[in-house]
Amino acid sequence: MTIQTLDQHIECTEGIADGKPRIAGHRITVQNIAIWHDRLGMSADEIASEYDLTLADVYAALAYYFDHRVEIDQSIEAGQAFAEALRQEMPSKVRQRLKERHADGDADLILH
Repeated sequence: MTIQTLDQHIECTEGIADGKPRIAGHRITVQNIAIWHDRLGMSADEIASEYDLTLADVYAALAYYFDHRVEIDQSIEAGQAFAEALRQEMPSKVRQRLKERHADGDADLILH
C-alpha cells in the first residue's frame, strides 16, 4: 500500500500565492523554501523554527522542489528578471539623493 504524504503538506490554491505550490495552511511557497535552503544556506531546522513550520513541511517542500526543480528555478529566474526590470524603470530615490549630495560635495560617499 502506497501512502502519499506530500499532498498533506503541499497544496496549490488558485488565488493564493499566485497558485504556486505552498506549505498547506501557510502562504510560504515551495519556492521560498528552495531559496532559503539552496541559495541562502538555511538548514531545514532553521527554516522550520524561523517560520513556525514542521520539519515534515520543510522536507516535503524540498522534495517537491527537487521533483519540479526546472519549473521552480525558471519561476525564480523570472521573478529576479522582473525585479531587475522594475529597478531599471524606477531607480531608488534614496540612491538618487545620495548621488546628488555626493555631486554637490555635501557627503563623502562612494556609490557602487
